Amino acid sequence: MSERRFDIRSQPGFGLIALFTFFALYLPIAALVAYAFNANESLAVWGGFSMRWFIVAWHNTAVQDAAIRSLVIALWAAAISTIVATMAALATTRTEGYRGLTLKYAAINQPLMVPEIVTAVALLIVFSRIKVWTGYSGLGYLIMAHTAFCIPFAYLPIRARLESMDLTLERAAADLYATPWRAFRFVTLPLLRPAIIAGFMLAFVISLDDVVITEFVKSGGQDTLPTYMLGQIRREATPEINAIASIFLALSTVLIVAFFFINRRKP
Repeated sequence: MSERRFDIRSQPGFGLIALFTFFALYLPIAALVAYAFNANESLAVWGGFSMRWFIVAWHNTAVQDAAIRSLVIALWAAAISTIVATMAALATTRTEGYRGLTLKYAAINQPLMVPEIVTAVALLIVFSRIKVWTGYSGLGYLIMAHTAFCIPFAYLPIRARLESMDLTLERAAADLYATPWRAFRFVTLPLLRPAIIAGFMLAFVISLDDVVITEFVKSGGQDTLPTYMLGQIRREATPEINAIASIFLALSTVLIVAFFFINRRKP
């Protein structure tokens, strides 16, 4: 008699729970996108299909400024964090194990483990003192803050790629008297490029969507698109916010899907 294998998918009620979870997650998002095309000014009353609120958002100068600011911060933060994450991944994978290496892993991934509100308060305290000492209150603080919590998101796919890479080609380059820099440039970097791109895209999305840390660190007149939307919801919620959120959702979905396909490629 063959032994019956345990399959969680066949357990009573599992399908119902999965279905409920699916609708609980995605039904509000579907409603948000649907009401972004609502011709009525009310969020609760359907007034027919219209692109009105997308046009209103496109011509809103406050939305334009916040969107440009968000893109600038996200691009800088993603670029810097990806460079730092690449160097950190190389330093923690292309070496023999030693005492303290686990502590370094923990230090790099610390923003993932600490509640975001704690990081936001800590950055607020530090940057407020720097602002007093220097008198500077520009976007540099937001870029530094976003870079700090984006590093582990860029680090994870890059490190995973390095750990799965075959070292044969790198060792062959060293045997052929290639310097460490030339071996990295012509062997390691081309193999690592998909993971670097994936790490950059993931860091970009995380930075673009952040609210809590941005809300604590930003100075007056430095609203990003998420903090602008939060402020508008507090005052008067209109389908314009749904339209902006729908565009955000589409952009994030495209980048995450691209991240998935880029990161699944094997070296």
